[in-house]
Amino acid sequence: MCTTREQGSLYTKIENSIATIEFGHPASNSFPKELLERLAKELDILSENEEVSVIVLKSEGEKAFCAGASLKELSSIKNEQQGKLFFSGFANVINAMRRCSKLIIGRVQGKTVGGGVGLISACDYVLATDKASIKLSEFTIGIGPFVISPAVKRKIGVSGLSELTLDATNWKTAYWAKEKGLYARVFSSISELDVYVTALAEKLASYNPEALTEMKKVLWEGTEHWEELLTEYAEISGRLVTSDDTKKALEKFENKN
Repeated sequence: MCTTREQGSLYTKIENSIATIEFGHPASNSFPKELLERLAKELDILSENEEVSVIVLKSEGEKAFCAGASLKELSSIKNEQQGKLFFSGFANVINAMRRCSKLIIGRVQGKTVGGGVGLISACDYVLATDKASIKLSEFTIGIGPFVISPAVKRKIGVSGLSELTLDATNWKTAYWAKEKGLYARVFSSISELDVYVTALAEKLASYNPEALTEMKKVLWEGTEHWEELLTEYAEISGRLVTSDDTKKALEKFENKN
């Protein structure tokens, strides 16, 4: 059953050295600031937990994986400082995933927009269904995917990031995402996806934990400057979200819905 809580939900289950984090929000699993803060904090806690060898990141329900930033909160931002704080939430989550000592498997069951694509990109290995299309629609509301761009570019390259960002109104299929390297495998049903996610997590959890941690460091080598970089990008997004163009675009979007 999906959450009805306005600030969303976050639950973690640890079993057989596997930590499963499940997030949810009634607006297609989007992220308000508070939920981003909770997720970053939970990842930091699990990073230090010696009982955990691998993390599975998933969202509630059978439809959208993540609708990105909460449009309601975006519309309520009054100044650049508030904007920077909000977008720093995504920066903090991506950095928590990057520095986490545990390998993170992304389990993607449905469509993903904006910041959610950043979350997927920051996972170490991603499995998805054929319904898991992606889109970076930030240009349509007057901003850009600045904070998540390093994570996306790291996974699918400059050309993939450019194609997603500039073609802001069209969905890219799960098979496009697989071809670009964002998804490792695509399945025709959620049940098949879950069987494979479980099997992979159990296999990884059976390996030497120290070897997994060292491999995580290798995978993320060269990203140590992201703490400062993503903060800089959060400032850009924070400035743009307060612009007249963005306010008008958000208002138009809300009226449409």
